[in-house]
Amino acid sequence: QVQLVESGGGLVQAGGSLRLSCAASGTFFSINDMGWYRQAPGKQRELVAVTTSGGSTNYADSVKGRFTISRDNAKNTVSLQMNSLKPEDTAVYYCNAVALSRLGFLGYWGQGTQVTVSS
Repeated sequence: QVQLVESGGGLVQAGGSLRLSCAASGTFFSINDMGWYRQAPGKQRELVAVTTSGGSTNYADSVKGRFTISRDNAKNTVSLQMNSLKPEDTAVYYCNAVALSRLGFLGYWGQGTQVTVSS
């Protein structure tokens, strides 16, 4: 089992910045992809950014140039630096990790952290 604990959400004005962090713990052999998804009210959960264990990254078009994902493989953490925030970035942000354990490769989710951007 893998537990993901997020932190760093909150309320910020448009144009401001926030940093989200996520730490993975539990029993696993390795973690492959780690990423962030978000879900706004009435909308489907969508990918924000993802990073592989090798350091490759992928971003949603809507956040390119404003958000930066980073990870520390030694600490099993992933962070999301969010700059130039817009009201449309308001959502619950979820950390996701694909981990290899004795059960095989499985995806895990954090509990979510609220990000609210006021105009």
